[in-house]
Amino acid sequence: MHYHGTPLTPRARLLELAGRSFCVPWSDGRDVEVCHEIGQSVMLDNGAFSFWKTGKPTDWPGFYNWAEPWLDHATTWAVIPDVIDGTEEENNELVHAWPYGISKGAPVWHMHEDIDRLLRLCDWGWEKVCIGSSGEYAIVGDDPWRRRMDDAMNRLCGNGPPPVWLHMLRGMALAGSEYPFASVDSTDIARNHNRPQNTVRGMADRWDARQCPGRWRVRYPHDQLLLEEDVA
Repeated sequence: MHYHGTPLTPRARLLELAGRSFCVPWSDGRDVEVCHEIGQSVMLDNGAFSFWKTGKPTDWPGFYNWAEPWLDHATTWAVIPDVIDGTEEENNELVHAWPYGISKGAPVWHMHEDIDRLLRLCDWGWEKVCIGSSGEYAIVGDDPWRRRMDDAMNRLCGNGPPPVWLHMLRGMALAGSEYPFASVDSTDIARNHNRPQNTVRGMADRWDARQCPGRWRVRYPHDQLLLEEDVA
């Protein structure tokens, strides 16, 4: 699934995406009601990335209160609060504090954290687990990122499907890649639909038509080297 980030202005352009899926951030939730009126599914983003980039303080009880009424919708779920540059202990505390159950929230594994934490999150019964690019793996899709993701998928999936729904945060560019993500999100349309060559529907059609595989094939370092040689 492709969750298209909001806010998207003007409102008429947002309405052109009726029937799509949306990512609505708590840091700017002006479109949350409309997205529930016209969308197939809504992902509520806790705003941690925005707070991290701007240095603004978090208010997780405020996020819980904002998300609660929208979680009544069967197809709405939320990214559980996280601290992007925090410790694993800090993030585990936030996971355990989530008040709305395993079907309505998805914890975040940050790529700089130990891969064992990703495995534990998937073993704890969560239906969805988000992956966030962070630390030395902050640039989605670059070589260090891909090597880290290969290692994580090798351990999590082996030669098979992921054990849970994997959502790649800020990962729309990976739609159609070799990684077995069930869903991705991006603010690409919101940021770039006004460019002369773009239209809202055209961009959404291109993204939504790109799908990831259902299973992973184990990759080792020499596989990546061969791929890079082929590209060169």
